Amino acid sequence: MFINPFPPTLADIGSGAQLHPVMATVVMEQISRLFINVQQIRQIPRFLEVRFPTLPCTLKDCDVPRVFREPYIFSGYRPLHQKWRYYFLTLFQRHNEAVSVWTHLVAAFIILMKFKQFSEVVDFLRDPQSQPLFIILLSSFIYLSCSAVAHLLCAKSELSHYTFFFLDYVGVAVYQYGSALVHFYYAIEVEWHSLVRGIFLPMAAFLAWLSCAGCCYGKYKSHQLPKTIRKLCQVVPSGLAYILDISPVIHRIYHCHLIQQCDEAVVYHKYQVLFFLVSAYFFSYPHPEKWFPGKCDFIGQGHQIFHVFLVLCTVAQIEAVRLDFMTRRSVYHQLHGDSVYDFSALFVFMMCCSIMTAFYFRNKVRIKLSSKKEQ
Repeated sequence: MFINPFPPTLADIGSGAQLHPVMATVVMEQISRLFINVQQIRQIPRFLEVRFPTLPCTLKDCDVPRVFREPYIFSGYRPLHQKWRYYFLTLFQRHNEAVSVWTHLVAAFIILMKFKQFSEVVDFLRDPQSQPLFIILLSSFIYLSCSAVAHLLCAKSELSHYTFFFLDYVGVAVYQYGSALVHFYYAIEVEWHSLVRGIFLPMAAFLAWLSCAGCCYGKYKSHQLPKTIRKLCQVVPSGLAYILDISPVIHRIYHCHLIQQCDEAVVYHKYQVLFFLVSAYFFSYPHPEKWFPGKCDFIGQGHQIFHVFLVLCTVAQIEAVRLDFMTRRSVYHQLHGDSVYDFSALFVFMMCCSIMTAFYFRNKVRIKLSSKKEQ
């Protein structure tokens, strides 16, 4: 029996050839399925509209309470007292916090990718000397995640605004101690270690907590203190913490220049110092929005630039620490021995103290807001 492998053409049909009834049925079924698929595709916009409803428009600064307003930012504020779902969906909305959210959210995923990459060559479970490396990865992820969450959800209410930024300050404190730990453990030179070994990490833990407490206090009193005093409460403790935390790196860079021999890790350490100084400038001064009021409401704010350079600082720091971990084991093992467990315990203690401090100030804010409502 001969079967024609080629289906009838339009010419054949036009010349009088007839389709077999079974083939005609198959063709009609395919056409009906295609029609159904087209109908389903046409329903996608309506489905998205139901699942992801149109978000309320953003507001001007005069339409939100004073605590939400940022200097020289005149629009792009989100309305208060919406459902939590709305604030999560604003991740995909254009508002004046969107860039701040995405910069640290993307960076948090980069840190997760770094952790996966390191875990393929580093035994975090069985190698005690890798614990500081694990802590800097963890603390970096914590501060980036806390920052992203704070900027995303802070517009819910006044209490939420304070709560999430207090959480952000806990993340900063955790990262400060994590940075101090890896610099002291992996990057330090013998000479500097002999000078600071008894006080470095306890002082680093205290200054990290003080940074959290100062930032929380400055935020809590933000509209009762002069702007300069509020900035001092936030910047001075963090500045002191950074000076101590980075001192092993600065000494290492200076020592390498003296002997005129710099390894690859030192190059990354230089980058992290440079990026941090640039980020500190944009954190301290509202530039460029001060030069162009109302022009940087959605993109170009100094705080957004601060986020970007802080991420670059963190990535450069982690790469430098990785290189130190891989190439300087004989040095740091001789200097620290088995004391890594004490260092890790101090990290947990400092984090707990910072969390309790944040809750303390949150409770004070809650009482203050409750009394304001009663009045």
